[in-house]
Amino acid sequence: MIVRDASLHLREIVDVFECDPVKFVRQIVTGDETWVHHLDPESKVESMQWRHASSPPPRKFRTLPSAGKLMATIFWISKGLLLIDYLPPNSTMNGQYYASLLLKLCDAIKEKRRGMLTQGVWLLHDNAPVHKSMIAQEAVRDCGFVQLDHPAYSPDLAPSDYFLFCNLKSHLRGVRYPDDEALKEAVKEWLEG
Repeated sequence: MIVRDASLHLREIVDVFECDPVKFVRQIVTGDETWVHHLDPESKVESMQWRHASSPPPRKFRTLPSAGKLMATIFWISKGLLLIDYLPPNSTMNGQYYASLLLKLCDAIKEKRRGMLTQGVWLLHDNAPVHKSMIAQEAVRDCGFVQLDHPAYSPDLAPSDYFLFCNLKSHLRGVRYPDDEALKEAVKEWLEG
């Protein structure tokens, strides 16, 4: 296996997977960001009703997500949650902040999954500019992670977007959370369940 710049390219990833699929899955840490809202109303698809062809269409009022929202960054593995972080109010997700998250992730792995760092951690995140910034790439190397290259225009290969976040938001949808703490607790409860 050839590793360049602490990242694995697609052919190398396939080779590693074919050698030992179970070990491959155990070493992957997936992370991404998403907005969670204090109130996220039902989508049109979710609120559709069966009706007779001759009956009048139901009246739908336009609804918007609430103004209260948090940006959650979630790192997880096949066996569960490693780290949840919420961007502080009036802050921006940038390379410096993401690099500090990667250091927190390293500490969380040491605490929750002893021995995982010595076996090797393969970090899978998308190609967001924050993830590809020089300071974030330096933090990936400092933590000893190997970065799996995420093919461009492949949203189905982003497990957080494709699997985790849609199920999380479906769970949160339709419930009004009075404040940030209640929302954080609901997210944590669902993720740990």
